[in-house]
Parts: sequence; C-alpha cells; structure tokens
Amino acid sequence: MTTPAQQQRFQSLMEEHKKILYKVCNSYCRNRDDHEDLAQEIIVQLWRSFGSFDGRCRFSTWMYRIALNVAISFHRRESTRTRHVLSDEEQLLNAVDETASQPEEMQLLYQFIAALDPLNKALVLLYLDGNSYLEIAEVLGISETNVATKISRLKQTMRQEFHGVARA
Repeated sequence: MTTPAQQQRFQSLMEEHKKILYKVCNSYCRNRDDHEDLAQEIIVQLWRSFGSFDGRCRFSTWMYRIALNVAISFHRRESTRTRHVLSDEEQLLNAVDETASQPEEMQLLYQFIAALDPLNKALVLLYLDGNSYLEIAEVLGISETNVATKISRLKQTMRQEFHGVARA
C-alpha cells in the first residue's frame, strides 16, 4: 500500500524528469496515439516499480532503464502488429508531423535515430542526454567499453550519412 508521501515523491520525481519520458516516446513512436499509449505504459511500469527504487543509482538512470525496456517491448509489439498499409488517416497524421517545423539538421537527426534498431536508438538517446558511458552501460546492461565502441560507430555512420546529404 502506498502512502501519500510516496505518491507525492513519485509525482515530484516524474515532474522533474518528464523530459526523459518525452525523449523515449518521441524516439519510439510515429504518431500521437502510440506516443500517448507508450507514455501511459511507461508511467504505469514506473509506478509499479517505484517501491523497488532504492536510490543506489540516480532516479534518471533508473527511469531510463525502465522506460527504454518498456519502449523496446512496445516497439516490437507494435511493429509486428502494424505491418499493413497505412490508412489515409495515418498518412495524414505522418504528413502533419511535429518535426516538420524544426530545422533541417534536427529533422535529419530524428530520421537517423528513427532508422536505428532499439538498442542503438537507446544508446543515442542516452548519449544525447549527456549521460556518461558508465551511466549508459548501467541503464542498458552492457559494458562501458561496448558503449564507447557502439557510440563511436554510430558517430562514424552519422558523419557518413550527413556528409552525403550535405553534398547532395
């Protein structure tokens, strides 16, 4: 049973770290409905797990770990469910994408991230959020050396892709 103090602490921490929720949802969802569904799933899982948060790591690290696990599961489930032709409504939603009003560089970055597999997508999100290699390793359950290697490869791939776009 939860106490009002626990509920208040959870709400306060969620408010403080809500950008993590937005980043994860924006990276793993194409449309607003999926975004909202994923956000709800993440919040429910965070609340269910909140009793086990013991403070040995930062709340943001713990939150990322849960949010990314939920997002990867959601992404897998949704990608197998939606392997059909998009309806006219879904095409319209994609055409009115929020990223269209952003600078071209940001649009390219979002396109690059969207094309990555779930693990590399998580790596980029954590890296861009300023987490250390150690923190990224803790969240993803891989070695710090593996994080460094993967990020180096992703940077190289991004340079090659963006260099090709810049010349075109």
